[in-house]
Amino acid sequence: LPPGPKRPRQSEGAAVIAVLRRRRITGTAAYIAIGLAVLFFQLMPLNPGQPGLPGPDLILCVTFAWVLRRPDQLPAIIIAALALIGDIVLGRPFGLWSLMVLIATELLRPRAWRWADQPFLFEWLRVAVLMGLMLIGARLMMMLFLLPVPTLGPIMLQWLATVIAYPLVVAFVRALGVRRISASELEMMGS
Repeated sequence: LPPGPKRPRQSEGAAVIAVLRRRRITGTAAYIAIGLAVLFFQLMPLNPGQPGLPGPDLILCVTFAWVLRRPDQLPAIIIAALALIGDIVLGRPFGLWSLMVLIATELLRPRAWRWADQPFLFEWLRVAVLMGLMLIGARLMMMLFLLPVPTLGPIMLQWLATVIAYPLVVAFVRALGVRRISASELEMMGS
């Protein structure tokens, strides 16, 4: 039998790029699913009638951990959209916290590659400072536009809870398989 027509073989580089594209889409979908699940559980009345300590902002922790590990998987529009949904369903001033989250993640995104070689303690400290600056910025904007400003005590407790929860969220994100991008993957993405 004569050989059939030869099919062009896909180059190895194109195959790697296809795998990276699939990982990017999967990572984005996983981030959206986690964010929506966290919002769902925040809306549930788990302890009705009992005023407790404010919990951590888990969506913020997941966003920071993900952006510092795989910034290619989280476009700014996805981060802003999830934060806006959070503003709507949690009754926060529309767009204010989403703006703070978007500015913070865009500050972190270019630093993700430089911070990859440093110990986690430095990342944790930088993220804690950035979270504190976000809260101060949001309070100043609320004062500027004469919006009701929540009392400082619960806000500080939520900041502390969020900072404490950050290493646990990073461990969770790593368990999902979200690791820092390797130099070879970075080179393939650049080509």
